[in-house]
Amino acid sequence: MTTIKDVAKLAGVSVSTASYALNGKGNVKPETKMKVLEAAKQLNYQKNGLAMDLKKSKTKTIALILSDLSGPYYSELIKGVQEVTMANGYDLIACSSIGGKDSTAIKFLTEKRVDGVIILAHNISDEVIMASSRDGFPIIVLDRFLEDQHIISVLVNNTQGAYQATKYLIEQGHRDIAFISGPSNSVDSINRMKGYQQALEEYDIAYQSKWTFTGNFTREGGYHATKLLIMQGDLPTAVFYANDEMALGGYQAFEEMGIKIPDDISVMGFDDIQIAQYLNPPLTTVKQPKYEAGTLAAHLLFQAFDNQEINRRYDLSTDLVIRGSVAKPQNLI
Repeated sequence: MTTIKDVAKLAGVSVSTASYALNGKGNVKPETKMKVLEAAKQLNYQKNGLAMDLKKSKTKTIALILSDLSGPYYSELIKGVQEVTMANGYDLIACSSIGGKDSTAIKFLTEKRVDGVIILAHNISDEVIMASSRDGFPIIVLDRFLEDQHIISVLVNNTQGAYQATKYLIEQGHRDIAFISGPSNSVDSINRMKGYQQALEEYDIAYQSKWTFTGNFTREGGYHATKLLIMQGDLPTAVFYANDEMALGGYQAFEEMGIKIPDDISVMGFDDIQIAQYLNPPLTTVKQPKYEAGTLAAHLLFQAFDNQEINRRYDLSTDLVIRGSVAKPQNLI
C-alpha cells in the first residue's frame, strides 16, 4: 500500500510538508504543493488507507457535488442524475462543496469513497479535481473543461446564450443595457459576461461599467444589485441578469420603487427556472438544458464504468425563451 512517506520521497519533500500539501494546510508554496499532488496521483495514493478496499469492491454509489444544494436550478439537475442512477441500481449522494477543503464533498473526491463523481462547483479548483482523477474513478465536470484522460466535461454554451439574449434586447431597440453578474470566480458568469459584451461590440454599443453589478447568483444579491442600480438615478432601459434567481430579486426591487416591467424597464434572465413562467410579467430568459445535462452526465459515468469509448467533451446549446418582461423602450413606442 502506498503511504505518505512514498509520496514525500517521490516529491522530494519531508513527510510533514507532504501532509500539509495534501490536506491544504500550512504555508506550502504552490509549486511544492503541485509536486506533492502530482506524486500522489502518480502513486495512486489514498488518504485514510481506503485505497485497497475500494479497489477490490464497488460502493454502488455516485457523488454529485454542487456549490449549493438550495435553489431551483439545482433541483432539475439533481432530478436528471437521480433518475439515471436509480435505473442502474446505484445510490446517489448529493453534497455541497461549502466548507472548502474540509467539506464532505472533498473527501468523496480525494478519498474515493464512491465509484464516480459529477461536479458542478466553482469553488473546487481544477488542481484538486485533476489530482483526484485516476484509473477506475471517472469524474464528470459540468461547465468547465479539463484536459485529463479520466475527466469528462459537459459544457453549456453560456457565451452564446448570453450573446443571443443581449442581441434580442438590442433588436428590440435597447442600447442602454445593464448586466448583473454572478460570483467573480464563476466560469458561467464570466462566459455570460463575454456574450453580453460581444453583442454590445457587434452593434457598436459602448460598454459602461456603471451598469455592471455583482449579484452572486442569489435572489438577495439580485435585489441589492438592483437597488444600487436604481440609486444611481440613471436607469438603463433594460437589465440582463446572469441568472433567473437574481432576476427575481430585481422584480422585487423594481416593484418596491414603483418601476413597472416592461413599461419602464425590460428584464432578461438566464436559466429558465420553473417559476420564471409564472412571474408577473412572465420572465424572458435563456433556457439551459438543466435536466438534460444531469441525465447526460450520469449516462456518461456509467459508460465510463463499462470502459466504453467516450469523448472527453460534450457541448450543449441554449434557447431564448421570449415572454412578457421585455418590450421596446419608451422612446421607440
